[in-house]
Amino acid sequence: MAEKSYAFVSLGCPKNLVDSERMLGKLSQAGYALTPQADGADVVVVNTCGFIDSARQESLGVIREMLALKEQGKLGAVVVAGCLAERLGDGLLEQVPGVDHIVGVFGREDIVEVVDRSVHRRNRDEQRSLFRPAPVKAFEDTARLRITPRHYAYLKISEGCDRLCTFCAIPSMRGKHISKPIEEIVREAKELIHDGVRELILVAQDTTYYGLDLYGEVRFEELLRELEKLDGLSWIRILYVYPMYVGDGLISTIARSKRIVPYLDMPLQHINDRMLRRMQRRVPRADTEALLGRLRQGIPNLALRTTFIVGFPGETDAEFEELCEFVSEQRFERLGVFPYSLEPGTPAERLPDHIPEDIKLARRDRVMEIQQGIAFAHAQGQVGKEMDLIVDAPDPEVPGHVLARSSADTPDIDCVVRLKGKNLKPGDIVQSRITGADGYDLMARAIRVR
Repeated sequence: MAEKSYAFVSLGCPKNLVDSERMLGKLSQAGYALTPQADGADVVVVNTCGFIDSARQESLGVIREMLALKEQGKLGAVVVAGCLAERLGDGLLEQVPGVDHIVGVFGREDIVEVVDRSVHRRNRDEQRSLFRPAPVKAFEDTARLRITPRHYAYLKISEGCDRLCTFCAIPSMRGKHISKPIEEIVREAKELIHDGVRELILVAQDTTYYGLDLYGEVRFEELLRELEKLDGLSWIRILYVYPMYVGDGLISTIARSKRIVPYLDMPLQHINDRMLRRMQRRVPRADTEALLGRLRQGIPNLALRTTFIVGFPGETDAEFEELCEFVSEQRFERLGVFPYSLEPGTPAERLPDHIPEDIKLARRDRVMEIQQGIAFAHAQGQVGKEMDLIVDAPDPEVPGHVLARSSADTPDIDCVVRLKGKNLKPGDIVQSRITGADGYDLMARAIRVR
């Protein structure tokens, strides 16, 4: 019997990408042959995002695109996995009735069974959904078939979230916070390093909350120290830091490290105290400013990324102006802004004084205009400096160049560096001199490979 072919579409955040890679690994181990195009495949798996409305619409758009191929006889079956399936449940089948099977976030380990059932299904009335309860221990993420470049990988250190931010539906999709044991994370990291990874990117809903459920205390610093010991690893990058548990010990651990890059992704969401209370964010402005000061003082060459929500229900003109002034004062190296997305079932849905969409979008554009000037000035300030860059891929636009990143840049989120040099390969760490800036991005010349 010929092996069945499958295509895979992964949407959403890096945490979802880890789930995708785990499912890809299980399908390949079960004898399914991965194909780059859904056209002609026996089955396609769409791992969806359900975080905010724009992500849900993107997921639904991809599902409908796959269903169109199926209706044309160019695709066998369509399986929908992930957060949108978890969030909508069987209601998703009402929106896209042509889908053969849906499987929730916690059913990812059953993906082979689900795909088998979809490929071989004869009776339209068979069960078309599979949902598992939230696990009591974190899933292992070993034996992944990675879709990132070979030299970097995301490593999920925990699942779920115990935060009660009023705008966020993630706890309803991903469950309560569950940490992986340190030894398990180290084992996964070793597997990734053996597979060629040089940059390890740590992800969770809240990395600095790590270990509290498992050990009775936060043990993120200990985890970092264990990962630092691993041979073959060049960079460790930390994403999704909640400001509450960023103490002096963590700052010192990052500052002293030879492998943890001076970069933190710390979503703040707002800075006005009334807005923070309405969002159920537990760190007020004064504490946030004090923390930012300690971070800047304690970690040399720190690049800070943050995100803000504008147009949250009840946000006044004065509160928005306070946010704009804060952004101007703090001069974050990297920053994203999202207009508030009304999420059904969240506490913020019930708040009064929802703001019109056009005002939300105008506020987003205003903050991004402020940040653009800051980011452009930061890029210009790097010209003439020497720094290490990691090579990602050949530059498709400039012959003799590669696309690289500095320690200040997360893949697919932040800026790129167009690096000129000979015989440079993905994964090389290259001592380089910055020769120019082009908006957000940089240009550089290679000095030597580390």
